[in-house]
Amino acid sequence: MKKDRYIYPAIFDDDSDGISVEFPDLPGCFTCGDTEEEALQMAKEALALHLYGLEQENGAIPEPSKLSDIQYKNNKTVAFIEVWMPPFRYEMEKRR
Repeated sequence: MKKDRYIYPAIFDDDSDGISVEFPDLPGCFTCGDTEEEALQMAKEALALHLYGLEQENGAIPEPSKLSDIQYKNNKTVAFIEVWMPPFRYEMEKRR
């Protein structure tokens, strides 16, 4: 079922060459950025695009994990990323 708002945890890994971002609940959903601000923006875009693709394919959209269920190591931080889908869907439909 499509939702207008999704919130998923993302793991941010700060390394010497930038910040990589992965979504543990969404296999294949990765991105990165050179700064924290860029990594956050890229995470929102990657999440919206990934979820949009699942919606278009009528794929199963998993429930997000709870923060306490996520395993991560040093140098990594978990943040919840929120996307509001109506304007994203509109922009994607205009491109077709």
